[in-house]
Amino acid sequence: MLFDDNIGFITFDFPENSKVTSPKLEDVKEGFLKGNMFTNEYIPYKNYMYSKIVPRTKREELLLEIMELCFAINDLNLYLDLHPTDQEILKKFQHLVEKSCLKEMEYVKQFGPIDVIDVNNSQQFNWIDDPWPWQNEGGAKYV
Repeated sequence: MLFDDNIGFITFDFPENSKVTSPKLEDVKEGFLKGNMFTNEYIPYKNYMYSKIVPRTKREELLLEIMELCFAINDLNLYLDLHPTDQEILKKFQHLVEKSCLKEMEYVKQFGPIDVIDVNNSQQFNWIDDPWPWQNEGGAKYV
């Protein structure tokens, strides 16, 4: 699914050649923390317990949501490369792409550019003026 300012979201479909049994998916937040969106594929390493990420500001909260959505989209993209006829996963993928675009637009409106392509023509080229991820300004550990 792509976004066009004049049209909105442009959907795409694959022909359904064969019936595919869709795997069970984790919640986006849980999948991000585990590093795997597929419940039946996740095997924890020994007694490893992942830590919850707790954002401290609205900015960190939005950025974390965008990171989680991007991870889920990439993981489902890999699955769809091998199973292009899985309509259930394709619909979930399209939903996550749309949600990610909306979250990114919300972030850009509130906090400025998140990527070089987010710079508005009327603004200065200042997308790199914000703190970089390693310049932790008292925020969460990973955001």
